[in-house]
Amino acid sequence: MNSQAKQQERQRQFDALPSSYHEPCTEQDNKILDLSLSELAHAHASSSISTSAVLEAYGKKVVAAQKASNCIAAVLIPDILHSSAPQLFLPTTTDVASSQSSLLKEKHLLSGVPVSIKDCIDIKGYDTTVGYSSRANKPVSSSAPIVQLLHDAGALTHVKTTTPPGLLGVETSSDLFGRTSNPYNSEYSSGASTGGGGALLAHKGSMIEIATDIGGSARLPAHWCGVYGIRSSIGRFPSWGTVPPLPGLEGVQTSCSPMARRLDDLEEFWKRVVAMKPWEYDHTCIPLSWRPANTQGRKLRFGVIWDDGIAPPTPACRRALQVTVDALQKQGHDVIDVTPPSILEGLMIGFQLCFSDGGVDFFNAVYKDEKLDPVLTATKSLLSLPLFLKSFLARFASDPVQYAMLTSVHTKSPSQERALVVAREEYRAKWREVWEHNGWDFLVCAPHPSPAIPKGTAEKVTLVSCANMMIWNILDYTAGVLPITTVQSTLDALPSTFLNSSEYAAMGLIAKGVYAVYDASKMDGLPVGVQVVGRRLEEEKVLEGMRVVEEAVRASGFSKSREGCA
Repeated sequence: MNSQAKQQERQRQFDALPSSYHEPCTEQDNKILDLSLSELAHAHASSSISTSAVLEAYGKKVVAAQKASNCIAAVLIPDILHSSAPQLFLPTTTDVASSQSSLLKEKHLLSGVPVSIKDCIDIKGYDTTVGYSSRANKPVSSSAPIVQLLHDAGALTHVKTTTPPGLLGVETSSDLFGRTSNPYNSEYSSGASTGGGGALLAHKGSMIEIATDIGGSARLPAHWCGVYGIRSSIGRFPSWGTVPPLPGLEGVQTSCSPMARRLDDLEEFWKRVVAMKPWEYDHTCIPLSWRPANTQGRKLRFGVIWDDGIAPPTPACRRALQVTVDALQKQGHDVIDVTPPSILEGLMIGFQLCFSDGGVDFFNAVYKDEKLDPVLTATKSLLSLPLFLKSFLARFASDPVQYAMLTSVHTKSPSQERALVVAREEYRAKWREVWEHNGWDFLVCAPHPSPAIPKGTAEKVTLVSCANMMIWNILDYTAGVLPITTVQSTLDALPSTFLNSSEYAAMGLIAKGVYAVYDASKMDGLPVGVQVVGRRLEEEKVLEGMRVVEEAVRASGFSKSREGCA
């Protein structure tokens, strides 16, 4: 069976690691782990730190992360250690804006930086499974442009990380690799579809993760694992050689984007990748240089989305948003409550575009006996129902989301799909008008209405609960997530009778599912984040907005969770 063979291969890769990788981190290891991206690249380039020392420090965390969270798809460290490639060198400066250095022109900007790769991105000689058993044990013949760029820049692509089958889901679980658990509580989810990368970053097993995002796949794990993730606009980051969940889909495209343990590292990584001129590696990249966004001393205008109209934030997530709002106001920024264009309307346009082929391409890659996320099983059942039956069932649907799914999500003809693209553009135009009218610099909202959910409860929560993330993919806006706080069992508790209350009874089906699995006592200590949203191709500005939020929260005296779970 492919799954068994693949897991045995992974174990052989772990067994090939030096025995020291299975020992606790030394003081020297911890010093390396504490270095910022700029510091590590400079130290490695100047030969102050060797490749083997970097790999041992991070490799120990990889081993620990795998034991704790089952987040690794493949280990590339033995091949790096046995490689005869010469060590790369950097200029003594870390100023990537300087073009005077001849060594800078050699493009070795990420010397010694450990970068984990989501297992939907091609690395020559390794499988790109995308979580499917059918794609196991089939090494690819070439690396994706982003991997080529990383190697040219001197980065160490040391591991590949787990994904759910086909990258669609709320949890990262597959027959191929098993379930990836939350780094703070193994009974909870790490998110999806970059759940392996989110967990690994929280365990300090990598400095950067190359993720993908079609509906929150970089941001949900950031929210649930207490790290940083950004969804870039299409064309800003190299994406060729990345297997998307729905190949060929242009109506809602998949963004390839980075995640990080620290905001400074995330921004610095972006700068250095752009300095490498990724458009010279990847034809899908827009030739757009880095544009610094300095907001220091400016009074900014933030719009706040408290409720997406589908599932209101649970107490812990609402508190994180309130902490953010209060901190921004304390710094003198304008913060205005927002009633946005219907998020459900945009979401339904997106879902229809995503499954306009009836899910054929997605489900064809799944073996008949392969287990899928219950969310996808439900989606498959919905798509397979005859139209007349769905129309009949819709008559009895009192919930607007259920009605919309029954009446809208089915196979589309080419002319119907084109009509949806027109509807998407009209929806984007509506958002542009609203944004311009209000003069927002940023929007802030909860990434998801809940902290990490208990494992195996995705069917209750459903993909629709990710509306506050997927909507920005439909609009092609840039959106980033950063950690703000952790769940506090008493402060964030629902009333003991809440599930029997009139408030709960009045909720829609999606909200009821989210609140049914919310338990602040059991979730105590889990990370909670907020999402900062800018407009299309505003990656620099959104990273700056994330910094403004983080510094405002810190200045308010509010302390977020500690960096990393170990």
